[in-house]
Amino acid sequence: MQNDRRKFIKKTAVVVGATAVVGTTSLLAKNSSYEADSSGVVVGHSSKKEILYHETKAWDEYYKQAK
Repeated sequence: MQNDRRKFIKKTAVVVGATAVVGTTSLLAKNSSYEADSSGVVVGHSSKKEILYHETKAWDEYYKQAK
């Protein structure tokens, strides 16, 4: 009986501790360097260069037909 009670308390403590860590981590993540402007678009800083277009033969043909 005592052993079952100790196991229950130990498991409960682990779950409560893990929940506290996850909650704290999510709160810190929300307060990061990202900010939303008035239209709701998130503006942040990234070290990656965003490449939207690679100049290829297929794109050249597409743009010629689109003009």
